[in-house]
Amino acid sequence: MGLDIRLPIGLMFLILGLMLAAHGVISDASIYERSLQINVNLWWGLALAVFGAIMFAYGRRGTSAMQPAETTPEGRATEAREQRRGLESEGPRPH
Repeated sequence: MGLDIRLPIGLMFLILGLMLAAHGVISDASIYERSLQINVNLWWGLALAVFGAIMFAYGRRGTSAMQPAETTPEGRATEAREQRRGLESEGPRPH
């Protein structure tokens, strides 16, 4: 499975943030009387959009830290130790 969860989550937050920020820009300023004239929709929309953009960018970068055990020195040492102790079979694992 090559889908990084950061891609759909980042895209969702980015789209919702842009929609909320757009609503904050086009809405009537009188609805912000209770919030001391602070355009809450605009600021939270921008915050959501920035968070979504960061998540999406990290998802696009997509370098996975997981590697098969046979490709790293530590993994090969662990595999050899487990085989010596009988904790693992000698053959390759089924996928």
